[in-house]
Amino acid sequence: MLHPSYTDLMKVVNSGVEEGETPVVNSRYSIVLATSKRARQIIAGEQPLVPGNGKKPLSMAIQELESGQVKIVSEEDEEEQEQMIGQQEQEEADMEPDALEEEAKGNESEE
Repeated sequence: MLHPSYTDLMKVVNSGVEEGETPVVNSRYSIVLATSKRARQIIAGEQPLVPGNGKKPLSMAIQELESGQVKIVSEEDEEEQEQMIGQQEQEEADMEPDALEEEAKGNESEE
């Protein structure tokens, strides 16, 4: 038997959802997908957010989800976050040449 149960995990994940809103997780399948994805990340080398003590990656992923250290986001929210990150990176890349030009001008004026 899985400890904690799927029901308990679903309650934890949906705890931040206000009444009337759509729950983040509607089924066991969502829990399985989220924990397996996180377990694969741990296997790939990401640091676990909970003490491992010889536990298997899936057990650590479940514990992370239960403790609230890992959040499940919808695909739409994930895409929005990726777009925002991409925009921020683009803005930073656009600003770098300007900063380099200003630095070069400052160095020329000192000479």
